[in-house]
Amino acid sequence: MLETGSKIDEIRVDGQPEKLRRDLDEFAALGLEAVELPVHGLDAVVHGRLHRGRLEEMKAILWDYGFAYSVHTPNPLNLMDEDNRDLHERVFRSSLEFASEIGAGVAVYHAGRYVSEEQFAIPGCRMLSEEERRDLLEREARTLRDLADEFPAVCICIENARPYLYHSPYCYAEQPRVLLDQVVRVARPNVRITLDVGHLFLAAAHYGFDPVEETAAIREFIGHVHIHDNFGHPVYYTEKQQTHLVPFGRGDLHMPVGWGGIPFEAILKTFAGSYDGLLISELRSRYFEYTGESVDNLKAILQNLCA
Repeated sequence: MLETGSKIDEIRVDGQPEKLRRDLDEFAALGLEAVELPVHGLDAVVHGRLHRGRLEEMKAILWDYGFAYSVHTPNPLNLMDEDNRDLHERVFRSSLEFASEIGAGVAVYHAGRYVSEEQFAIPGCRMLSEEERRDLLEREARTLRDLADEFPAVCICIENARPYLYHSPYCYAEQPRVLLDQVVRVARPNVRITLDVGHLFLAAAHYGFDPVEETAAIREFIGHVHIHDNFGHPVYYTEKQQTHLVPFGRGDLHMPVGWGGIPFEAILKTFAGSYDGLLISELRSRYFEYTGESVDNLKAILQNLCA
């Protein structure tokens, strides 16, 4: 059976060690095998530098458990950032150092954005030319090669992105096959793909591709998986309030498995037989109490695949 687990929610923990231990205790009681740790929720990286005191504090907690760990780098991290390029690279390097220190085999990176979500509201925000995009892709690839060589024991897994109405394509990784092209461009064995199944389903609806066929096309390069449910209805970037979105089934809901409309069995069937990584339940904190239900539903799907 594949190792299943859950993320630690960065807002729920908010840098407080006692809250991290509380949630780890909950996950251990549920029988989870893996945990994904947010660098940005543990205050482990401050202004681009690894906080050594906080690292040792986290290690003292984490090593009390038998989980397999993965690490999620900070969400705003963007190797295509034009204004603070050096700072973003330092944050990435420190995040990989944290992953290496705690023995995490995977570090998740949100793929570079041509235009970051933080810039969408800026007047005059423009989409880039094809030549500008190619230059940014090559720049990101060069940096990823260097980081992968520096941390060979950590697999950098680039996550496919969710689309936004009006502003897409703001990120190359909205379409998994384009993400695959970038991974091939990097050409390092420890740079692979994080398949976020929820983002995949939203992008499939937005761009009109088949999520099962798209997964099959990238399956050999999948190194990590995020699991959560939604109904496949993309939204504008301004639509953030979950209590407004849930009644209409809109957006990147990060709901428990079985609450939405994602065909998990068909998607997982394309690669589960050869995949040996983690399956991380990535629920919003409002669904924390349903983590066990989500993982149980996922395990039932996996058992059907093996039957």
